[in-house]
Amino acid sequence: MTSSSYSSQLPIVDLSAADRGPQARRLLHAQLHSAAHDVGFFQLVGHGVTEAETRALTSAMRAFFALPEADRLALDNINSPHFRGYTRIGDERTQGARDWRDQLDIGAERPAHAPAPWEAPYWWLEGPNQWPEALPELRTAALHWIDRLSGVAARLLHELLASIGAPEDFYDDIFGPHAHPQLKLVRYPGSSGEGDDQGVGAHKDYGFLTLLLQDQVGGLQVQREDGNFHDVPPLPGAFVVNLGELLEVATNGYLLATNHRVVSPPGATERFSVPFFYNPRLDARIAPLDFPHASTAPGITTDPSNPLFAEYGRNALKGKLRAHPSVAARHHAELLLHPEGQPAMSA
Repeated sequence: MTSSSYSSQLPIVDLSAADRGPQARRLLHAQLHSAAHDVGFFQLVGHGVTEAETRALTSAMRAFFALPEADRLALDNINSPHFRGYTRIGDERTQGARDWRDQLDIGAERPAHAPAPWEAPYWWLEGPNQWPEALPELRTAALHWIDRLSGVAARLLHELLASIGAPEDFYDDIFGPHAHPQLKLVRYPGSSGEGDDQGVGAHKDYGFLTLLLQDQVGGLQVQREDGNFHDVPPLPGAFVVNLGELLEVATNGYLLATNHRVVSPPGATERFSVPFFYNPRLDARIAPLDFPHASTAPGITTDPSNPLFAEYGRNALKGKLRAHPSVAARHHAELLLHPEGQPAMSA
């Protein structure tokens, strides 16, 4: 079976079925259960986000990447101890290798939090964004997107937990007004021309849920049960959803966090994508989920080079230190990774 035909079987889940009566909701739960347990990835439709909302964000994003390089570099994330702002092409790393893309990292707009000596260092991740003065519509569209998709993700998480027989509100108290959502506006400029087609290297996300808006160029690949990476063909109007490592940890491996990557588009073809990461509070400790299938859980995937912590902020800071070594070196030299792969931070 070819890559594209195999991957076209990525489950399609209609979230609006939750509002169409008990029978439709039961079918939704069966689909969600299978997708999250067997694959860890699915296409989400029926989410309620409008074409106008999507167009407002994608138009502002394209306008940002069309700005002169000097304007984009004025927002260089090297200036932000909170890892917010613009990352130029090739400056981000996945598993030590450069990712051939540039991006703007955005989070909830909050005052800078420089942690006191008795506070955990992950509070550095809370702070203001960097915005282009020439594009005020970008700030409006991006912050609206964070609010809008936080609502979609919260609803999806409720239905997902219900689908495996868990209390749907089990994790409500670790989200709320102090949750730590993140948004990336990403451009893949085409091949590097050096024989390296890594748009972004194979990885798992370390939060709860990721909702990805991708354009029609394609390039996203998901590792399936055969061990190979398969294309995820773009589906107009859908979000590609994947589960993060925190859900795998919470369910002892019953729900899957799945490896995925992006292959650079050929030549000078540009690809745009907008991943949204639904994450809890930085200080949230992820309690194990009590659900009927817990006895059949296979255990979490272990990787000595990627230790997982029960406290979300530690995972988030670990990821940022690895992905943005220049920012880490400038602002957080004392937190740089030890050779064994753990940041020098308190438990």
